[in-house]
Amino acid sequence: MNLGDPTQAVTPTLDGAVLAVLARAGRPLTVGEVAAESARGSEIGIRRCLARLVEQGIVRATQMGRNRVHELNRDHVAARAAEILADLRLEIWKRLRGELRRWRIGPYYACVFGSAARGDGDDQSDIDILLVHPLFPGDPEVPRQPTVLRKMAVAFKAPPSWGDNEASLWTKQIDQLRARVMSWTGNPVQIVDVSYAEWVGRRPGEGLWAEIEQDAIDVTPSLLPGNRSRAES
Repeated sequence: MNLGDPTQAVTPTLDGAVLAVLARAGRPLTVGEVAAESARGSEIGIRRCLARLVEQGIVRATQMGRNRVHELNRDHVAARAAEILADLRLEIWKRLRGELRRWRIGPYYACVFGSAARGDGDDQSDIDILLVHPLFPGDPEVPRQPTVLRKMAVAFKAPPSWGDNEASLWTKQIDQLRARVMSWTGNPVQIVDVSYAEWVGRRPGEGLWAEIEQDAIDVTPSLLPGNRSRAES
């Protein structure tokens, strides 16, 4: 999937990109405004595309003062297809949250970063995912420093029974996630897996952390079954 323009997975023509812009806009747009928001296409090409879509009835064109503006005809039987095209990237994040919510050992934090998060990748771009796992045997101790993330350790205290079996399960879950995301998109998947201690002890604003802080799309599920204590289960 082209991460900058996911509509290319459905159609190589400008129709997909233009319909996605109109579906997201929620208001009438001029040709120039559509061109500015579209992932591809010249203003001349988009003008021709809009004229064709108006003929099909899925786009309405009206005169607003000196400008001719266009909007998605949401009464059209094909309008739902345009809305789906507009939400393709959002669907990836939704599926990620749903997948992580089903994990028996859930992440403390999960996000997508890099070109997938920025929306500037192509069909060869990796989908980069950061997962912060709870403490397992062999992980470093949590640094003793007063940070917001350290306070989270009180709210999400890992049960003391986590050991090698749970660590093995975590690895299997990651392998499954990598395969599923590739099946959803066709893109290679890179997963950065760090422990809670490594996450708390990171140096914000440096290297990979700077990129994550700038671009991250949070996909941490709202409910993390794996982070409950036995008493809470």
